[in-house]
Amino acid sequence: MNKIYATATEALEGVLSDGMLIAAGGFGLCGIPELLLQAIKEHGAKNLTFASNNAGVDDFGIGILLQTRQVKKMISSYVGENAEFMRQYLSGELELEFNPQGTLAERMRAGGCGIPGFYTKTGVGTQIAEGKEVKQFNGEDYILEEGIFADLSIVKAWKADDTGNLVFRKTARNFNPPAAMCGKVCIAEVEEIVPRGSLDPDTIHLPGIYVHRIVQGTHEKRIEQRTTRKREEA
Repeated sequence: MNKIYATATEALEGVLSDGMLIAAGGFGLCGIPELLLQAIKEHGAKNLTFASNNAGVDDFGIGILLQTRQVKKMISSYVGENAEFMRQYLSGELELEFNPQGTLAERMRAGGCGIPGFYTKTGVGTQIAEGKEVKQFNGEDYILEEGIFADLSIVKAWKADDTGNLVFRKTARNFNPPAAMCGKVCIAEVEEIVPRGSLDPDTIHLPGIYVHRIVQGTHEKRIEQRTTRKREEA
């Protein structure tokens, strides 16, 4: 089965529709599948729910889909750096489900492992726990969190072979593996496709069994917050 597609648009063909739950990898602007997000924008799919650590910035990442009002709900742990997100949320135009960062990662991993739910102490006694089942273990309270089972996963990797084995580079590994695991269909955009057998098995971060489609492309590597100081005079 050929998993390699020529463009992000072609990779999304037949799997993208209105009302989907999409799990997206990335952390801040690092390791986000920008080619696939741009293709989703151009497709025009709407009423989307995104499970993603963050919502990008105003003109990059998921932020471009907020600008076009294609997102109805975010399941996230951090939503700063995005003025349009803030405006839509405060005006009631956008739904938001806050998750502690580790809980969100575990919800994705659980979905990928077929685990419908798990108990955690994180969020006990806070707004995070409102409306959730509470159970005691050894005299301490834990809340029930549900696994995320996404219709589609979109992730970004450094290298792939033609079977879909993925290698992520440094911190771009972040949310990408659990996001890839929890989708019924997973599409990975990569910087380089290498020959089958050339990846050291011990360096593979995500096995190809989770990856259904691959697209190679050039990527823009932005810095979310740049802090500089004036060069001192010689």
